Parts: sequence; structure tokens; C-alpha cells
Amino acid sequence: MAKIRLGMVGGGIGSFIGPMHQLGAQLSGRFELVAGAFSSDPERARDAGANYGVAPDRCYAGHAEMIAAEKARPDGIQVLAIATPNHLHLPAALAAIEAGLHVMSDKPATATLAEAEQLRDALAAGTSLYALTFTYSGFPIIREARARIAAGMIGAVRKVVVTFNQGWLANALEQAGNPRAAWRMDPSRSGVGGCISDIGTHAFHLAEYVTGDTVSEIVADVRTHVPGRALDDDANILMRFAGGASGVLASSQVAVGERLGFTLQVFGEKGALHWHAEAPETLRFIAADGAVSLLSPMSPGLLVREPLPPGFGGSILAGFAVQYRDFAKAIDGDAALIGTVLPGIEDGVRTMRFVETAVQASAERAGWTALA
Repeated sequence: MAKIRLGMVGGGIGSFIGPMHQLGAQLSGRFELVAGAFSSDPERARDAGANYGVAPDRCYAGHAEMIAAEKARPDGIQVLAIATPNHLHLPAALAAIEAGLHVMSDKPATATLAEAEQLRDALAAGTSLYALTFTYSGFPIIREARARIAAGMIGAVRKVVVTFNQGWLANALEQAGNPRAAWRMDPSRSGVGGCISDIGTHAFHLAEYVTGDTVSEIVADVRTHVPGRALDDDANILMRFAGGASGVLASSQVAVGERLGFTLQVFGEKGALHWHAEAPETLRFIAADGAVSLLSPMSPGLLVREPLPPGFGGSILAGFAVQYRDFAKAIDGDAALIGTVLPGIEDGVRTMRFVETAVQASAERAGWTALA
């Protein structure tokens, strides 16, 4: 089967997320990165392209130049991967949609809710497929947790606790020239949310994805602890789910000592599920009688299996690979995967609504606020 030709915007020298897209796409077995707008500086763009194995003449200074040039080629790109800071997601996605390309975007969908809604409208008017890499929802064991809840194996969900804590922004790195910190804490590039947009959206999406339920109301405490910082670095959210469950979400980037403190606990009327990103291939399943099972992607009796090379099932690359494989299936004709198994634009709109509602409600010291 011919590889789907992929172009990337962003992901230049020093990028973390760009190589994750490229390697995940490659590991899926369905895509080949053939072009990129890796930097506005031509020399840096070519250097990045060399690292990715992209020919120099297919390394461009911007997404518009790349799309125009690639559309003129018989072997031009078919999909655009977006691996830029948040404020550049919308223009790149709109240009791709106008050109009839499919889009695989890093999360969040856009910098603002209004932009996400604009993007949704553009997708509705065109034929392009669009997916978001909320990567953890591609982990095989996370999909097993989702399937077990959907099958009623823990009964009706009563409580959801999700945390995502990091400590790397405990100091003002953005004021010391760290580029990864600088754009995340710059409202003109990140949007209205800092930590809540960067990692809080992962936590929010995972809570809804695994439970199959939606958050209907929140109480938000979104704060900035580091002096001089323009955006939040800590967020604590109480949640009520439409199905009746209670929830707690805590995300922080000033939690000293934490690198990947991403955890999910779901408690039902007759069982529970626990997952921790530091043991990403393990799902703790607790039955009503207290019996504990430790499940892995190789365990017998699983409801979901996502074939991957041994050892990849708990890496972030696994999430990218599974989601790129899903996207290839959608391109092949199974578009219903998007918005169900694979996050799509509605997930993008919803997570941006969560961010903006939480930030505003916290600023106003509001009580329970509807997440319309």
C-alpha cells in the first residue's frame, strides 16, 4: 500500500513535538514525511529537513509557500501535520483545508475558542478530514480502560480524579530565554491559558474520553504562582459530569519534582480503574470484591488490542503511532473513527471552551459554571 504523503509546519531544530509527529507517523507504517515548513529561516529549515530526511528543495519558509508548491507537484503532500505554537494552528489549518488537504494537528486545536469554532465552520464547508493528537487517548491501555467502562465492567461512574503535574516551570524560565517556556507563557502565542491549555487540556480530554461522558459544570481555581508570569501555571477544577459523576482535575507546572505526574482514577459502583503515566502500560482494575488485576497491552482477555512493536505500548510514540494509524484508516474511508476513537474538531472546540470558561470563572470567583 502506498504511503500517505505528509508535510509538516513547525517542528524545527530544538522542537520536541515535531519529531514525535514524524516518528509516530513513521511507526504507524502508513505515512512518509516528504516536505516541511520547519522554520522561517531557510538555512534552519534545510537543517531541520536534513534531520527528518526531507529533500532540501521540499523545505519551505512557511506553510503557504509549502502548500502552493506541493499542490503543483504530482507527488505533493496529502496531509498537513501542525506542530507549531498555538497561535499558528488556525492559519495553517485553514490554508490546508482551502487546498483540500487533510490535517493532523497537535493540541490544542487553536489559541482561542472563537478560532476553534471558525475552524469547525471551515471544516464543515469543505472535504478535509481533521484530527487532534491528544496523544494519551492513543495509548493502548487507555483505550482498554475506555472499553471496560463502556462495557459496564465498573458499573455507573461515580467519581473521576485526573491530575497532570509537572515542575519544569517552577522558575521563570520564560524570562531566562527558554523558547519552550517563552511561547507557552505568552498570551499572544498560547492564548488565554498557560498550564491549563498546555497540559490541563490533556487531563480534561482524557477524563471525558475514558468515561464516555461530558463535563456539564465546573468550579475553577486557575492561578499564577511565579512572580511576573503572564499566564497561569496551576489549575484546580471541580467537575460535574452529565451522567451524574463527580470529578476533580488538578494540573500544575510548578509542582517541584514532578516530570510526568499524569494520573487517572475512575471509580464506579462496582469497580475502579487506575492509571499512571509513569507506568503507562499498566492499568489497575479493581473489582467489586476488592480483587486487583494489573493489565498490560499483552494481557489475556483484553477488549482492545492495538498492534505495536514490543515495548512501544507505553511510550508517547505509541499514542502518536496509533492515532496516525487511525487517521490513515479515516482517509481510507472509515471517517467515523474521527470524533469517536480519534479526537477531532469537536474535541478541539470542547477543550478550548473548557479553558476559556475555567479562566474566566476563576477570575470572577464564580461558583458552579455551566460548560455549555
